[in-house]
Order: sequence, then structure tokens, then C-alpha cells
Amino acid sequence: MTVVTPIDQRKDEHIKINLDENVHSGLTTGFDDYTFDHQALPEIDLSDVDASTTFLSKTISAPILISSMTGGSKLAGEINQRLAEAAGECNIAMSVGSQRPALVDPKSAPTFTVRKFAKNIPLIANLGAIQLNNGMTIDDCKKVVDMIEADALYLHLNPLQEALQEGGDTNWQDLRWKIEQVCRTLPIPVFAKEVGFGISESTARILIECGIAGIDVAGAGGTSWSQVESYRTSDPELAKLARSFIQWGIPTTRSIQMVKNVDPTIPVIASGGIRNGIDIAKAIAMGAILGGMAGEFLKAATTSTEDVLRLIHFTQKQLFTTMFVVGAGTIEQLASTKLHNIKDQP
Repeated sequence: MTVVTPIDQRKDEHIKINLDENVHSGLTTGFDDYTFDHQALPEIDLSDVDASTTFLSKTISAPILISSMTGGSKLAGEINQRLAEAAGECNIAMSVGSQRPALVDPKSAPTFTVRKFAKNIPLIANLGAIQLNNGMTIDDCKKVVDMIEADALYLHLNPLQEALQEGGDTNWQDLRWKIEQVCRTLPIPVFAKEVGFGISESTARILIECGIAGIDVAGAGGTSWSQVESYRTSDPELAKLARSFIQWGIPTTRSIQMVKNVDPTIPVIASGGIRNGIDIAKAIAMGAILGGMAGEFLKAATTSTEDVLRLIHFTQKQLFTTMFVVGAGTIEQLASTKLHNIKDQP
């Protein structure tokens, strides 16, 4: 008999496992394989470096996204509040975790409603695309967007996680047509995102044909949700199965390139194992518009808003300094800066 854990309990288990266990992918993101040409004579003033950019028609201070993490429990609500307070003060983008708990139990909606803490930032709502095969409607998509006054909606794709979860949703047939209906109907942009295993060229092509406005690759190299589920399950065989996928997925850098190969103009958000502002700079040079971080922000947010602020400020300093020493005074200039793959060098 399969025992299905209540959603709020599952969310707290996910938080605790991410904080307490080694759930890192066996793969690397690939960012360490790439280098910039260091400019010993950058010909710019560090104080003039401007990392501001526009996302979802809003100007933000830097191309940094607090990636989707949590919601649906008391602890998750506290974490989301701290993340939003810091994002609002620093003027960077934020996305919330899956809002399905709020559809199942409206009393959990306040754990997601962070707009009051971050009035002007780009904010992304979030639902699992698979729920479109389980009765979730376009009206439900509108509900979660309205719930947090979001500027866009993530439809997240997590087939491997679902396959490794007790009672997981594994019927993914004909889902593309339902995704297309959401894209065509919602009045705001709909983005697709993975949860840590990357987006392939063939998947990117399908999503773009569906009308997706952008893709968050969420590649391999950071948190592995197969490993998270290996700790969460009480079934030894399922845990063993989950552990066997520790090296599964498309590394983040490769996934960025795959999506860009399909459509160079599609907005790409780079996430999945991004550790710092240097990785974000490399992602921008590869064609991404934002770099998303989750794990480090989660750790900071369990402590205080001040710790989240410190992390954002330090990440910004890393990004500013990288731009300075490659001679890029703006994000547009950074985006046109060449990267070198050290594995291609003789």
C-alpha cells in the first residue's frame, strides 16, 4: 500500500533534507570549464559598472533570480517572507515554490503571498505542469497568478522526481497540448522550468512550439531531487532506485546551449548549481538573461532576512567585479563577451 504524505509535511521534509543532507548531483554544472579573458587594462571604473537589466517589463538591479524553493507550510511561509523582504530591498527577481498546496488547501495561500514584502520586483508564480493531467485547470493557473500578483507563471517539469516519489504523478501523456492551452490563454508570460535535470533540445523545441515565453533550464550540477527523494522515502528499494540517478541530467551550461541552439531569441534563465556571481556572469555570456540561485538562499533564509541580504550583496559584488575585469560596463556588454572552453584548448 502506497502512503501519500500530506503536502505541507512533504514541503517541510524537503526543506529539512536540503539543509541537513548531501543531496548534490554527481554531475557538475560545467561552469568551471569556461573562462573569460582577463583584461589587465579594463579601461572602465568599477564604480561605473551597471548590472541593471529589464525582466518582465521591470528594471532590476542585477540579473539575479531567487529561484523557486518552497511554500505551503508555516516554516516555508517564514522562508518566503525573508526571501521576499531581501529581494524587495535589493530589487532582484523572485519565484515561489509550487503553489499546488494553496489550491488543495486555501489556508496555506498566505505562505506564498509575498507581494506585500516586495512590491515592485518581478515575481513568478509556480505550478507543476503534470497537474494539468490531474484536473488542474487554466482557472487554477489564473488563481495562483492572482494569489501572489505575479508577473509570470512557471510550469515546472519534474518527471524523474515524480517517478521516484511515493504516489508520484507519472502519466505525462498528451501534456504538451495542455501546456499550449495555458500559454495561449493566460494574459501573462508562461515560462517552463525543470527542477534540476535540465532541458534538452527536443524538449525545448516542443515547449517553444507550445508558445512558452521563456525557459529556465534548471540543469544538473546543483541539488538533485532524486537524492532528496532517496532520503525522504521509507521504501528501501525506492531509495536505492533514487540513489542510482545521482549522475542523471543535462549539466546547466550544456542545457543553456541546447535551448539556444533551438531558438537563439528565446529568453533563457540559467539555474541549477549556480553558486555565485561569477557563474551568473558566465551564464549571461552564454546567452541567459538571468541566473537563478536556490540552495544558498534557502540556507540564509532559515536564519534571517539579514543573511539573505548579505548573500545578495556579496553575489552582486562578485558579478560587478567579474564585469570590471572583463571590461564590460553593462549587462549588454557582458552578454557579448567571449567565453573559452578550457577543454577545447590544446
